[in-house]
Amino acid sequence: MTDAILPDAGRSTRRSAPRGALIGKVFEGLCFAAATTLLATLGGLLVALFIGGWPAISKFGLGFLVSATWNPVTDVYGAAGPIVGTLVTAAGALALALPVAGGVAFFLTELCPAPLRRPIGTAVELLAGIPSIVYGMWGLFVFAPLFAKYIQLPLMTAAKPGSLLDTLTTGIPNGSGILPAAIILAIMILPFMAATLRELLLSVPVGVRESAYGLGATTAEVVMSVTLPYVRTGAIGAVMLGLGRALGETMAVTFIIGNSHSFPKSLFDSGSTIASTIANEFTEATSPIHTAALIALGLVLFLITFVVLGLARLMLRAQEGRS
Repeated sequence: MTDAILPDAGRSTRRSAPRGALIGKVFEGLCFAAATTLLATLGGLLVALFIGGWPAISKFGLGFLVSATWNPVTDVYGAAGPIVGTLVTAAGALALALPVAGGVAFFLTELCPAPLRRPIGTAVELLAGIPSIVYGMWGLFVFAPLFAKYIQLPLMTAAKPGSLLDTLTTGIPNGSGILPAAIILAIMILPFMAATLRELLLSVPVGVRESAYGLGATTAEVVMSVTLPYVRTGAIGAVMLGLGRALGETMAVTFIIGNSHSFPKSLFDSGSTIASTIANEFTEATSPIHTAALIALGLVLFLITFVVLGLARLMLRAQEGRS
């Protein structure tokens, strides 16, 4: 009996492949292909921008980044004006939008009556989906005249010659300029940031929030000491996404910034951004060096966005290290 059993026990058995193994391998291959395609597209875009902008980069060198001269007649181009305009308007928009977006998100999650939460939340999401050109047209035809009449003219009239207020408000009171463009950008990115922050705050477990209230914490203490630290990593990402949209916005800024390539000397002075310059002049670029300069501007905007996202990653790592 032992001899009859031993051959069967020594016989190698083959394990059948689990169900779905082939589907799993196909799925892994598709995911890898998607990630590879994304990286290849990103690399191809960077290479294309570098090759297209190389004639301008090689001709003007570092002066392309520090010069504010932009003269298509003489084919002399400097990107300093659009770069400064891009950074100033994006930073101003973020400074204006972040406190309001945070307040809207905290109100909807902590203070808003239950019957109003859904309508207000839906309204915020609808505002986030409005196309940018609609904001630009509204800014040009509605916001700019009101801004010139009720803000620019009173401030410029009240400013004493040579004072700090006079320096900050120098310009033409037509409702366009750096500050109006920053306000329009803030209105654009505010709903997006508020909706994202609201979803992050809703992800905080109810038990965590209720425990803080049970210990006697006020609403402000719960928000600042419990919910906000709980979602700080995602909140930084939401802020940086809003900043990235402000950096790359085109049409809304083009309508109201004034489109001047010189350095803005005041908050009401006209300026330009990288995106608005490309949108305004790309179809009118007749010389190869003009086209190369515009493509080089696109490369600069790409690098600025990359640096912003890199700083966001560093901030997230610092937050994770502290936690």
